[in-house]
Amino acid sequence: MFVRMVRYFFLIGVIFPMFTYAQSKKIPKNVADILVAAGKNRSELEKVISYCDKQSNPLKLQAAYFLIANMGIHHSECYYWADSTNNKIDFNELSYPNFEAAVKAFEALKLKKGKLHPVKTILQDIATIKSDFLIDNIEMSFKMWKHGWAKKIPFGDFCEYILPYRVSVEPLQKWRKTYLDKFAFVDELSKKKNVSTVLSFIAADERLWFKDSWGTETRNEPLPRLGAQQLLFRKTGMCEDIADLEVFTLRSQGIPASLNIIPYWATSTASHFVNTAFDGKMSAVKFDVTRTPAVENKLAREPSKVIRITYSKQPNLIADIEREEDIPEGFMRLHNYTDITDQYWETTDIKCELFPSTSKRGVKNFYVCVFNGLKWKPTWWGKVNNNSVIFKNMPKGCVFLPAYYKNGKIQPAGLPIAQGFAHRIVFDPDTVNTSSIVLKAQDQYLLYRPGRAYELFYWNNRWVSLGKKVAPKNAAELAFQNVPRHCLLLMIPEYTEGKERPFMMTEDNKRIWF
Repeated sequence: MFVRMVRYFFLIGVIFPMFTYAQSKKIPKNVADILVAAGKNRSELEKVISYCDKQSNPLKLQAAYFLIANMGIHHSECYYWADSTNNKIDFNELSYPNFEAAVKAFEALKLKKGKLHPVKTILQDIATIKSDFLIDNIEMSFKMWKHGWAKKIPFGDFCEYILPYRVSVEPLQKWRKTYLDKFAFVDELSKKKNVSTVLSFIAADERLWFKDSWGTETRNEPLPRLGAQQLLFRKTGMCEDIADLEVFTLRSQGIPASLNIIPYWATSTASHFVNTAFDGKMSAVKFDVTRTPAVENKLAREPSKVIRITYSKQPNLIADIEREEDIPEGFMRLHNYTDITDQYWETTDIKCELFPSTSKRGVKNFYVCVFNGLKWKPTWWGKVNNNSVIFKNMPKGCVFLPAYYKNGKIQPAGLPIAQGFAHRIVFDPDTVNTSSIVLKAQDQYLLYRPGRAYELFYWNNRWVSLGKKVAPKNAAELAFQNVPRHCLLLMIPEYTEGKERPFMMTEDNKRIWF
């Protein structure tokens, strides 16, 4: 009997530790699912739940649930250095007093180790995040939430725009305390000034020490985003880094803030990143440190879309119904964003008729593209309905092309459409009834260089050449014959930098750029 009792208690002692804290509590299913997916890192997340459950403020446990439940869609995109035999090299730039010293040390390391190369890594949050990091983030978020003008905002808005420990895909680095101390003046200002004034002060301060490197340098490392500490350490970055910096700064002081993406400019090249801050009533205030004035600055040109990045998963996104490989690379593969284009630009829904041959392919979801960098680039999506598709909340003043995505390539699915503020034009080229056009030089758009060739194209499911012309000396215009009517045109010089814009010609030979 005694031996049996010993065996019984021995088994209890072995089995009992297998019942985790989470199993002893009734937690939300979406949180439980993440705990299972976390694998070996499960215990770190359970420590956070256990800690918050013991706090006097029950909202801390709900905050932990919010972070963990949405953690599965988040990761860091970073890298490490390796030598010619792929051995990892121990190097951390943040170990040096400043970035210049780190660069000097790295150059010395290359002399010692030989040629080094970066190895890109993806670190999933659920598999790598530590309990002390998350607990510290929660505690400091709550401390600052009830300290500033946003102390009365709803708990849900606090969770979305103050609580998150990351902004995008940056390497995870502890940042709350560092930012809290560095930008303490923001907290002091917020006690006396409104949100617009505080944002103006932040912009003025950061322009003194942070350099906007857009167009002047390229980051030659597989690091799409700098970590929170790297931003302060390097003191330089492009607009996406600057926008991340603003979110870290504002949230550290208990001010709700978001990162907003302009995937592409619809009437220019490149993309852009801006911010939204919120006042005590959760009224949105637009914020862009790269522009003057930084607060409530209107966009200089038409965006393809304006997308707000959230921490939590959002419903009714293309990523919920389509396989990732069938979605173009970019923000549409994410599960955490909302469309706020109409907060920045006048918009409308655009209905596009599809080619009959396209409908036979069995494609259910289509994409709408803008012309950017001499390519049609997808910026939104819609579902097919009776051989047409409606793309919602699209900016006016742009030209769009409906398309589908297959085998990593965008394929035209219909005719281009120019959506103006009062009119809508479908570009259906008439190759039978053609005309001659004269393309005059125009400041900031088209200046002819003597002896250089200029090629004119029209769109007919691809760019079709209408021939080349060489500009004579002092040329103010070039004439082209046999140009189809009702078509979208594009002029490309031999010295192109990929910034040319499409245009149309009116019946009275006037040119309208898009």
